[in-house]
Amino acid sequence: MIDIKILRESADAVKEAVARKKFACDVDAVVRLDAKRRELITAAESARAEQKAASKAMASLEKGSPEFMEKVGETKALAARAKTLDQEAKVADTAFQSALLTIPNVPDASIPDGRDESYAKEVLSEGDIEAYPHALPHFDIPWFSKLIDFDRGSKVTGAGFPFYIGDAARLVRALLQYFLDAANDAGFQEMAPPIFVNEASATATGQLPDKEGQMYVDQNEELYLIPTAEVPVTNFIRNEILENQMLPLKRCAYTPCFRREAGSWGAHVRGLNRLHQFDKVEVVKWTKPESSLQELESLRAHAESLLRALELPFRTLLMPAGDIGFTHSKQYDLEVFAAGQKRWLEVSSCSSFTDFQSRRANIRYRDEAGNVRFVHTLNGSALAIPRVLAAILENNLQADGSVAVPKVLQPYFKKEFIKG
Repeated sequence: MIDIKILRESADAVKEAVARKKFACDVDAVVRLDAKRRELITAAESARAEQKAASKAMASLEKGSPEFMEKVGETKALAARAKTLDQEAKVADTAFQSALLTIPNVPDASIPDGRDESYAKEVLSEGDIEAYPHALPHFDIPWFSKLIDFDRGSKVTGAGFPFYIGDAARLVRALLQYFLDAANDAGFQEMAPPIFVNEASATATGQLPDKEGQMYVDQNEELYLIPTAEVPVTNFIRNEILENQMLPLKRCAYTPCFRREAGSWGAHVRGLNRLHQFDKVEVVKWTKPESSLQELESLRAHAESLLRALELPFRTLLMPAGDIGFTHSKQYDLEVFAAGQKRWLEVSSCSSFTDFQSRRANIRYRDEAGNVRFVHTLNGSALAIPRVLAAILENNLQADGSVAVPKVLQPYFKKEFIKG
């Protein structure tokens, strides 16, 4: 959440900044609710102080005297008033806290303006997108449905839940193992987190109250299937204080991810382009505020190195303010070129959240001077499997109908070609 001190001192600047994003909010209403709750808290504290003073004065009076009985009545009235004000303050604080959650993170000054991806700034592009003479859309490869079965997945679960069979399952496993090994080599300690989280965890990272419609929920247990490993991994140290020398703290995790996101029909959501369940390796950092943007560049470089090693054409986009998430301050999207579809597919977002998530999650650190401060959180996909797999199948399709396995994956996959 945004620092309330910033709202109090610079409400107009916050309104101007968040107006660059796509989320409607009422900064002035939050400021008014903050003032109201503080007024009530002060009044309640004053009433309790008066009650305490009256009780102390009563103790010096003769019991049963007119003065004593008068002070008893005064004390009871003050106690009732303090109780009422306490209750009103709690109601006002709840309203304020709920309203504060509606204010998005402030976008970094370095990102471009614009309402959608068309306003993104390309900061890197690698690979020859014309170098694939045999490419086909992955869903049009003749043997595709034998290895990635959407029909049976739909029968067993529903649309967007395919079965991976034989070499397809093995290639997914090879990609995951390579991504995890690369993350470990880059200093990210591996974790195996839960794939369900509670409401507090989802709220801390910003999925709630923003993305309820995209999450699968077990209403009996009030648990949510994770849309990304970011949620459980970031919450691993919720309500904790880290020591200065522990930062930057780096973790990685593989999980299946679950998203109910609705998509329009058409070729751009066919096959592996958009799924409700998919596998992904996530990398997460907790950093000091002064180094967080530098750590974002390092995180982005790590994700880029994976696409480079897979020999896939890719580009990196600095996303505009109107297209980044509610909790995001700065975001890079990495897109791989799928030569069969002749289109770019997003395979990673690398993002800085400044102290927005850590304030919700109460994750702090003790700096060199001993002061307790909020950390900055960062995360990125490194990488999401389905669209990377789609690009490998399309770009590496050979004249004989086989698919060449990227060299970096061959030690894991144990074969050079997939032949359907």
